[in-house]
Amino acid sequence: MRRLMYGWRHYGRPTRDLLTGLAIVVAMLSPLYWAVVTSLKTELQSFASPPSLLPPTPTFAAYSDVIRAQGGTLMTSLAIGLGTTAISLAIAVPAAHALFHLRMRATGLVVLILLVSQTVPTIVLGISLFKIYSEIGLLNSYLGLMVADTTYCVPFAILLIQAFMLNLPKELLDAAEVDGAGEISIFFRVVVPLSRSAILAAGLFSFLFAWGDFLFALTLTTNNSITPISLGIYSYIGLHTEVWPDLMVTGPR
Repeated sequence: MRRLMYGWRHYGRPTRDLLTGLAIVVAMLSPLYWAVVTSLKTELQSFASPPSLLPPTPTFAAYSDVIRAQGGTLMTSLAIGLGTTAISLAIAVPAAHALFHLRMRATGLVVLILLVSQTVPTIVLGISLFKIYSEIGLLNSYLGLMVADTTYCVPFAILLIQAFMLNLPKELLDAAEVDGAGEISIFFRVVVPLSRSAILAAGLFSFLFAWGDFLFALTLTTNNSITPISLGIYSYIGLHTEVWPDLMVTGPR
């Protein structure tokens, strides 16, 4: 009996934790599973009651319809996402290095300003940018959407990269300086390679934000000349009908 109790105390808890973790994963992935199943159904099957857990007759018709109808919006979002990532990293990486290397008295104030900027609602920035863009002609443009997305991505990217740079060994930077490397050489040959994981994480965040942005895309476009996928998805939702298979294809995007 004691052995059983000992085994339960030492092995029962990991088992319970594993089952709890699996239950949480299943609950979180269930919407994605349902989206995939619905995307493989016909439009008539998607309205069946009760719904089936598996597609009765799997078909990829929704995927071909979405690629044919939304191919342009996908490429638009891809271009905006890549452009936003490039601009954000071009600004954030040198700025983070400056905060890390110079360590001025105002560094704490700058970090605080960056943190506060993350609390500003996106719609507030969108309305302000709309007025500015209408005066300088950046409405309905790729560059306008990229710049708008960077206003949100750059502060987060700076904070993320700068926090990582604080853990870089100062001795390594001092050794490079003793060997005769200048500030630019140290930055590109030492700091950037050592910080590539943080830079990659910041770039991924910037791309995903630009890819899924809705408010800036809706506010700063007044016609259909530029339509990201976040706006194109709403073409499948009408007043009296919803094309659920096509909607589920573009939904997880």
